[in-house]
Amino acid sequence: MVYTTVVVRRMRGQAVYRAQFEDWLFHVVLPLAAYSTLTVAAYVAGFRLRNALLGVGAAALLLLFAGIPNAWDAVT
Repeated sequence: MVYTTVVVRRMRGQAVYRAQFEDWLFHVVLPLAAYSTLTVAAYVAGFRLRNALLGVGAAALLLLFAGIPNAWDAVT
């Protein structure tokens, strides 16, 4: 979550390029949602292990789907 804060600061500090909705979605919103899901899953793991594992899986898929457009932008 701290890294997401760093990304937000760097995105706002850009003078040459203004971030679009897609940039905010894939670089800030989706990773923050995945990290929040991991935090909740760590808390839930103490009393509902199965739900916690589903949360970890959901967070992993969310990070994967958020990373695909980011990698595509880096390639092109």
